[in-house]
Amino acid sequence: MQHSIQELTELAKEARRTTMEMIASLGKGHVGGALDIVDVLTVLYYEEMNIDPKNPQMPGRDRFVLSKGHGGPGVYSILAMKGYFDRKEIYTLNKPGTMLPSHCDRLLTPGIDMTTGSLGQGLSAAVGMALADRIDGNGARVYCIIGDGESQEGQIWEAGMYAAQAKLGSLTCFLDLNGQQIDAPVDEVNSMIDAAAKWRAFGWNVQEIDGHNLQSIYDAIEQAKTCMDKPNMIVLHTIKGKGWKKIEGTTKSHSMPVTAEDLKDALQDLQ
Repeated sequence: MQHSIQELTELAKEARRTTMEMIASLGKGHVGGALDIVDVLTVLYYEEMNIDPKNPQMPGRDRFVLSKGHGGPGVYSILAMKGYFDRKEIYTLNKPGTMLPSHCDRLLTPGIDMTTGSLGQGLSAAVGMALADRIDGNGARVYCIIGDGESQEGQIWEAGMYAAQAKLGSLTCFLDLNGQQIDAPVDEVNSMIDAAAKWRAFGWNVQEIDGHNLQSIYDAIEQAKTCMDKPNMIVLHTIKGKGWKKIEGTTKSHSMPVTAEDLKDALQDLQ
């Protein structure tokens, strides 16, 4: 590893603080689903991905697709920290003329490889990228994050079926299993029951881990890189709104107002 677990922990805290500052500057946003993916993003961008912030379109780079595009502020915080754009841009989130819309847009934001937000589409794009990399023979890897509520979209499973058929070992997908969606717990809307078993049945190499344990995330990605003949699914057991104690695990954190007092409270939790 290039960084110690303690260093990664501090980077993740910084990313969560940045995410909260960003959303508070707008006054509202998708807090829960942005905060809960910060740990996996920290490991990907600081340990795993072959990328160059000075050359975001570098040929042969590893690519990342946030299929649950409403978590965009979590990605933007990492991109700002890595130097893809000036940190002051975080205060323009979803405002006129911004390069940081609330949902990811590859035409606006340096470092974003796929426009997302319409749920269910990102995994298909990631599959296409992995196929293109195979044709190019560049050895690049593709990473994708999908949501558990999002997994009610049939397109997720169509893409999953084909990825296994094509033996896309260069593809690693993370399922953000936080148990909440826009207006209710996932189990009350359309339960996944046993997500890991479903993906195994679809022919994927599946691991199931604590989505906030940085060492476990790193180890799982490293294991996935050894699987050459199956796409990889890493099921992340996460807590929606992770880091801001008063909203952790709540449905309301999906999209909510954030006041100056809320920001102060969240930043205190994230010291």
